[in-house]
Amino acid sequence: MAQPLLTVDNMHCGYDGVPVIKGISIEVFPGELVAIVGTNGAGKTTMMKTIAGLITPSQGSLNFKGEDITELAAHQTVRRGISYVPEGRRLFAKLSVRENLEMGSYTVKDRGEINARLDEVFFLFPILKSRADQMAETMSGGEQQILAIARGIMSKPELLMLDEMSLGLMPSLVEKMMETIQTIHKTGITVLLVEQMVQEALEVAQRGYVVQTGKIVLSGASDELLNSDQVRQAYMGM
Repeated sequence: MAQPLLTVDNMHCGYDGVPVIKGISIEVFPGELVAIVGTNGAGKTTMMKTIAGLITPSQGSLNFKGEDITELAAHQTVRRGISYVPEGRRLFAKLSVRENLEMGSYTVKDRGEINARLDEVFFLFPILKSRADQMAETMSGGEQQILAIARGIMSKPELLMLDEMSLGLMPSLVEKMMETIQTIHKTGITVLLVEQMVQEALEVAQRGYVVQTGKIVLSGASDELLNSDQVRQAYMGM
């Protein structure tokens, strides 16, 4: 059986000594699209930041491609092949679409390689090609979200971590966003998706973990979770 690409083992972490994540363990295998779902404040973003190297866990371990990355900083995890797209887009508002994308490949020095990556992203997202010289702040919310994801792809990640991509989007755009995530996954990138839109996320993912107050309360195949009475009552209002 294939080895996990990412293993999170008994991870504890928080802010200023206040625990947020209390012993979470997950696995993500190469080529998977895995969703971590739960309500706002469940600890999902804290978990993503810890995997990305922005927070050091107080307990437990993180392993990526067979290497212990528990103590690595964010710039080191990017070089290992992890790309984290945070919630709230965090674009460089006054820079153009192209300049924002190039920021995503800051670890690459070869201009030819950067241009090749731009071509790949423009092929995947034609809207960005047509807006290449437009300032990021003048784009719509949905377009900015696509730009944020595309910038994440510019580092050529083996694991793309997407944090609350539906945040602030109209319902009609959430569906489009989920289609975009599926499109990216089909290119061969392993995706870890954190989302409070539980049903929408589980409909595109293969497997899921349900997080509640810093702990995993359910996990399994997405269709099992979608049909679970616990999930339907707690998160889908059924």
